[in-house]
Amino acid sequence: MSLASVAAEHGLKRVGARPRFWRYLSEAWRRREFVLAMAQYRLRAELERNRLGVLWLMLQPALNALIYGAIFGILQEDRRGPDFAAHVVIGVFLFQYFSKSLIQGAKSITGNQSLVQSLAFPRITLPLAEVIEQLLSLLPSIGLLFVILPFFGHWPTWSWLLLVPLLGLFTLFNVGIALIAARLTVHVRDLTQLLPFVSRILFYTSGVLFNVSSLFDKRPWVVQLFDFHPLYQVLQMARAALMGGHDYDPMYWAYFSVWSVVVCVVGLLFFWVAEERYGRD
Repeated sequence: MSLASVAAEHGLKRVGARPRFWRYLSEAWRRREFVLAMAQYRLRAELERNRLGVLWLMLQPALNALIYGAIFGILQEDRRGPDFAAHVVIGVFLFQYFSKSLIQGAKSITGNQSLVQSLAFPRITLPLAEVIEQLLSLLPSIGLLFVILPFFGHWPTWSWLLLVPLLGLFTLFNVGIALIAARLTVHVRDLTQLLPFVSRILFYTSGVLFNVSSLFDKRPWVVQLFDFHPLYQVLQMARAALMGGHDYDPMYWAYFSVWSVVVCVVGLLFFWVAEERYGRD
């Protein structure tokens, strides 16, 4: 009789064994208060290191929008498109949520090696906590966005409420991205050095700083390619909800819903498969 059969006969289980997928998700759900507490603690600790505290969460994206908007506004001249200032502010604020979820999520396992190696818990809680932390960081920025937009002539309307389901879908998407990046980083540590460059490339190619229709008015095939870009889709939906009358395809809601669910499910499965390797590689 093998040791494995003896252990099974006496109800013993291998330490660190990967549970079945649905049980794994159930265990993670039971630790939801831990995930939220970790996200809040990390955010509070980060804010306490800065004198401006929560104000910095609003100033950082606002300054980025001001600098990038000024530079790219001058470069594009008459091809900026309508409402360029509001266009850039919304783009910068929301893209930062994706960028930080990607980069911080990638470090969630490798940056917590002592915790991963010393305690038994679903490792998925670590990247989830990172995404929730970034969502909490986004909320003050959204509040500032609501204050800024009326200065650009965009007053509150009922369509602003569409931002709630949009952020829900965006969070699902970011969770999937964070999970994929977290596992890849475990196998290839140098990936943490490359991800900022990946994020920067996506920043410049997602329509954050330019109006796709105006810039590529002579190349309609390029505009059609952007219709399949998930980050461009979410930015356009946000602009349509907050700016009103913004030109976009309403089917973006269906497209991005599919993107969010697929990326999240793929991320969950991809991360779960390697559960036993975290803390050992």
